[in-house]
Amino acid sequence: MAWRWLRAATGRRKGWQDAAPKTPPFAAEQRATLVNVKLKWVKDRALDAAVSRERHLRAAHHLLDLVSSRPGHRVSRSEVLADRSVHKLFGSADGALEFVRRYHTLFALSRGGVSLTNAALDLRRREVECLGVTEPDFVTRLRRLLMLTLPRSLPLHTVDLLRWDLGLPSDYRASILRRYPDHFALAQPEGDERVWLRLLSWDDLLAVSELEKSADGGDTTCLPFPVSFTKGFGLRSKCMAWLREWQALPYTSPYADASSLDRRTDVSEKRNVGVFHELLHLTVAKRTERRNVSNMRMLLGMPQKFTKVFERHPGIFYLSRVLGTQTVVLREAYAGGSQLIEKHAHPLVAMREEYSSMMRSALPPRTRSRRRHDAFSEEDEGCAGGEEFELNE
Repeated sequence: MAWRWLRAATGRRKGWQDAAPKTPPFAAEQRATLVNVKLKWVKDRALDAAVSRERHLRAAHHLLDLVSSRPGHRVSRSEVLADRSVHKLFGSADGALEFVRRYHTLFALSRGGVSLTNAALDLRRREVECLGVTEPDFVTRLRRLLMLTLPRSLPLHTVDLLRWDLGLPSDYRASILRRYPDHFALAQPEGDERVWLRLLSWDDLLAVSELEKSADGGDTTCLPFPVSFTKGFGLRSKCMAWLREWQALPYTSPYADASSLDRRTDVSEKRNVGVFHELLHLTVAKRTERRNVSNMRMLLGMPQKFTKVFERHPGIFYLSRVLGTQTVVLREAYAGGSQLIEKHAHPLVAMREEYSSMMRSALPPRTRSRRRHDAFSEEDEGCAGGEEFELNE
């Protein structure tokens, strides 16, 4: 039922409403065999620190949304105890109240309930203003995300997983989706319990990848990806030769019809890398958790084990293993540091940095020091011996 609807949608490669993504002029010859390259994971302390700075930030922001949405910016203890999302996030209402006590720079706990500190309330107001000013940008990001998918559609659950990374407000369903009925619609296919978000109109002006934009009007036939490695990584000469050859292969826009590509080729893999390169560019911090995209294989037209491209291309992506998960980071956006470089900086990221700073200031000095140390001193799993290569053509 649902998948029948999905197959029907993906079969119409021109999309809905006469959308017409262009089929690129692929090279006449595709490499016949996918070269098997395995590189050992090497820890990048700067990028781990970038990810670690948001420790507990999403949980704090959930409470901020909850409290600030109530009259007088106050929520009673009984409401906290009864809120299902709080139980899911913190394990229990008591856990949430302990969290509130710990981060007293953001929250004030009293007999009347939970409220925001003056500093947090001021930052929250500035954040809401920022969301209003940058709303057109977020609408564009969401449209381009849907344009990356074959059916021009995603389950709302998948959008929810990416909501924080895309910068969408928590009420985006009631706000953004309703304010832009010409762009978005909700649908529930027959036999599917899920609600899907559909794109109603294709825009050729948006169907230009960030890599194509960087060409600044030049030739986009064989665009190379920006590549950098963790200091001390090192590449063997035969792997460097493979990488140079791979970079010179034809580039397929992630918005183009790639159905004619042989999935067993390096040309196809370059297309897969391009899809994730573009997807990470759509996020405000140029990173997302690996599990957030692991269920999008069919929707993106990817082969089995498609997330292996993150390990195969450590010069483009970095897999951070801090905070008990795997976070995919776009290397070029950080240029070897732990902060986004200026051209990739987004006002919302600056707001989140302020929240994180306020949270760190609430911790005892010894705890703050230990967290900084943890971000840089976790065991360098898989680093011994530098890199490992296995090339079989």
